[in-house]
Amino acid sequence: MGVKKIPERMCCGCGAMKPKKELVRVVRTAENEVRLDFTGRLNGRGAYICPDRSCLEKAKKSGRISRSFGCEISDEIYREFENELSGKIL
Repeated sequence: MGVKKIPERMCCGCGAMKPKKELVRVVRTAENEVRLDFTGRLNGRGAYICPDRSCLEKAKKSGRISRSFGCEISDEIYREFENELSGKIL
């Protein structure tokens, strides 16, 4: 019996490849709403970031999440992400 492959994704902030379960999914839904998906099951286009404030800042500065979704993400949404991430980490 072979070794089971662990799915990996790239963080939009630091660019590191990590197991999918260690990252937080950011989703753009069909209604063009962008939000965090801690379950990994919401329908829509997804991008991944480390559950770390510094990675979120890097992703915001580089615009990688906006580019992967093809839409602008407001500073207010990034602030909501920051609050949600700090709530889940602590």
